[in-house]
Parts: sequence; C-alpha cells; structure tokens
Amino acid sequence: MPRPLATFPAGRRALVRGLLFDIDETLTTEGRLTAAAYGALECLHQAGFLTVPVTGRPAGWCDHIARMWPVDAVVGENGAFYFRYDRDGGRLIKRFMADEAERAANRRRLADLQEEILAAVPGAGLASDQPYREADLAIDFREDVAPLSRTEIDRIVALFEAAGATAKVSSIHVNGWFGRYDKLAMTRVMFAECFGVDLEAEREAFVFAGDSPNDAPMFAYFPNAVGVANVLDFAGRLAALPAYVTEARSGAGFAELVGSLLAARGAD
Repeated sequence: MPRPLATFPAGRRALVRGLLFDIDETLTTEGRLTAAAYGALECLHQAGFLTVPVTGRPAGWCDHIARMWPVDAVVGENGAFYFRYDRDGGRLIKRFMADEAERAANRRRLADLQEEILAAVPGAGLASDQPYREADLAIDFREDVAPLSRTEIDRIVALFEAAGATAKVSSIHVNGWFGRYDKLAMTRVMFAECFGVDLEAEREAFVFAGDSPNDAPMFAYFPNAVGVANVLDFAGRLAALPAYVTEARSGAGFAELVGSLLAARGAD
C-alpha cells in the first residue's frame, strides 16, 4: 500500500524539479476545478517547477490548457500527443504519436466500435467531450450518465480489446485507441524534445500525481509518484500503486502535495 505523503523525506522532496499530474479527480474535485487547486498549481509554476498535466482529456481541452493554464506543456488523450505553447513565438506546438492519415483511419474504426459498445452496454454513453478528440474514443460510465457497475465497465474494456484496441479506465471514462502508446510513452518523448530531459536518468527529480487505473504506468515509472486519497477507491484494480498517498481527496489532495513540495524548497 502507498505510504502517507508525510513520510516522503524532505531531502528528496527538495530535489524535485517538476510535477506531472492527472486532471480528473486529481486536480479537480467532483468535476470542478477549485480555486484552491488551481491556485496551488499557479504557485508551483511561479516557484519555478515544471508543471505538466498528463490526462485522458481531449485535444480541444488541451489546446486551451496549453495556452491558458500555468503549465509548461500538456500530454492528452492518454498519450496520443503533447501540446506546448511557445509564448515567445506566439504559437501552439503540436506533436502526435500518429500522423493525420493514420489518425483519420483509426477514427473510422473507432466510430464502428462506438456503435458496438453502446449497443452492448446499456447505460453507457459517448463522452460529452468526444467531438474534441483527435485519436481516441471515450465511453462515459459516470460523468454524465448514471454510474455503471464494475462488471459493465469491464465489459466495455473487453469490447475494446477484442477489436485490437488499447483500453484504459479513468475515474469517469473508458478510453480506447489503436496504437502502441500510453501516458508514459508520450511523456518521455515530450521531456526529451521540449526540455532536453532524459526521464530514465532523472525520474527521481519529477513527481507524478494521479488517482485511477490509467495512471498505473506513471505510478510504476516514477519512484516518488503520489496518489490523491481517492486512488484507494481503486484498490485491487491498479496494476501499480504510487509510492505515497495524500490525506485529502482530489483537488484538496493535489493542494496538499503542492504545499509539501513548496515547503521542502522553502518556497511556501
């Protein structure tokens, strides 16, 4: 089980240079971005930390996030791309794992799969943010529909996988896509291309914060990964657990983590 965040040694926290984080129910709370969580993010960025959301949310959202939020870049659609806003040049840089022709072909395959899943799992819905996606299909199981059971969620995953797609479960959606990538793969590409950082050599200098099964590759990779308290809701369903867990849930847990990193730097 994860250890309490309070046991994360101050000396190791003081060496952290950046925070990567999931958005839904890690930064947000019950679907809303609180002032406390956003303020914590802004304070961390102003203190000189690299800040990078790593999310399953769509390209349309990530365009806004890269431009408007206090972040250095954003990884979206579970690793399909990264976006970074060049403030000096006034342009949005977009880097996808697959080219446009491949993404278009995959979208056609996903459209057929969408019909199959929604017919096979009554109560499941197409995620409201689907029109803004470039590379994946998001099936809603609790954001704008009545919550589905674990059995129904597993059925959605099975249908994706039977079609040869990758499927990952977040706190609200099952995301499926064609292609051999995930959050971690694109995060490593982004750090090398944008910041000249070899994450393999510098994993301990970065913390990842998350809350759900699709964060498991990040939890496994980063030795100082942190789960907000609601990560424990998925006990038994995570392929890898974070090293530490906050006392508070969701956005309050995110703010708790930020406070601990700033305190270790003497910047709180």
